[in-house]
Amino acid sequence: MKTQKLKNRWLIAASAVGIHISIGSVYAYSVMTNPVKDIFDVDGSVIKWAFKIAILLLGLSAAFLGRWVEKVGPRVSGTTAGLFYGIGILGSGLAVQLESLTLFYLCYGVIGGIGLGLGYITPVSTLVKWFPDRRGLATGMAIMGFGFAALIFGPVMQSLFDAVGVSNAFYILGAIYMILILSSARYIERPPEGYLPEGFKPGEGKKIKADISNISANESLRTPRFYYIWIMMFINIACGIAIISAASPMMQEKLNYTPMEAAAIVGLIGVFNGLGRIMWSSLSDYLGRANTYIIFFAFQILAFFLLPKISMELVFLVVLFTVITMYGGGFATLPAFLGDLFGTKQLGAIHGMVLAAWGLAGVVGPTIYDVVKNATGSLDNTLEVFAGLFVIALIISLLMKRSVVKAYKKIDKSLEFA
Repeated sequence: MKTQKLKNRWLIAASAVGIHISIGSVYAYSVMTNPVKDIFDVDGSVIKWAFKIAILLLGLSAAFLGRWVEKVGPRVSGTTAGLFYGIGILGSGLAVQLESLTLFYLCYGVIGGIGLGLGYITPVSTLVKWFPDRRGLATGMAIMGFGFAALIFGPVMQSLFDAVGVSNAFYILGAIYMILILSSARYIERPPEGYLPEGFKPGEGKKIKADISNISANESLRTPRFYYIWIMMFINIACGIAIISAASPMMQEKLNYTPMEAAAIVGLIGVFNGLGRIMWSSLSDYLGRANTYIIFFAFQILAFFLLPKISMELVFLVVLFTVITMYGGGFATLPAFLGDLFGTKQLGAIHGMVLAAWGLAGVVGPTIYDVVKNATGSLDNTLEVFAGLFVIALIISLLMKRSVVKAYKKIDKSLEFA
């Protein structure tokens, strides 16, 4: 019987990056806001609803279609993601051409949003299985692609809008995304059952740490650890999105930046968001996943409390950019942590359920910021509220650490008597 040639796991990782760079272009949405609002002759806030719908559908489709992704495998789900996201962007071009705002919401927000959710979770559980020795690095690479995509596609979008017009730009972008995702999905697949990378076979070289459990999505819902990680992610995302959405006015208020100078720093925020994804997820392979989140929350309690009080430009920016790396790092470290906690049996489904926190946090974080800032008129008081939320997150992360340590002690004891 002919044995199938084993695929290169680094090319599998590159395929995952291809999918995430394509769908991550959603973070360049602000580039298209002005050109699109001028065509529909509406306010920019009206156009931004398509983005909000897309992010909401990302969270919902990740949560509800995670089990389906696990069932059909990454090739089918990746292909489906490419079709949904590509058709969503192509349809957005048609909506602009027909000047139909409803069709634009449907195509970009709903159809594109479903493609986002499927594309986001598709490569994750596959990468964890291919990289049992470097889970953090592997998932960090893919999710870094999502963070960096705006830097790549933002200028491309603007150039296309200027060169060929808005609707034609959408048609070209839709074709590019669809080709890139479909090509990546053709290569990506699960490793053979029981796969271990070269040099990591039993008794050879470094040992791979056992997962705490290997359970289904439904079973994970019956563990305290699922709710610990859900709350930790919700707070990290809510506070991070709030600071990102308020970064420009904050720097104008505290550092007396001009709007143009503040806008340049907002561009750098995208860079540190992407860098944090690969840096922290890779470090988590050595620091331990629970310890990495404890570092995130302990630092951000101090950062959010002190940030409005810092008047030195360099110190302010270092603290701000470090917070942004931890926002991105939280996303990238998550899949590897979920693999440690719940195994790879239904990792995509569990990851999807936790990502529901993203959709909710994206609304709650900026809303808390606006409400408190308007009520108190004080940036100090506003960021102190977020520092308080990080105290809760730190307590939860310490409970998680205790739970993980206990579980590993139990595993070690059972191995001793095996």
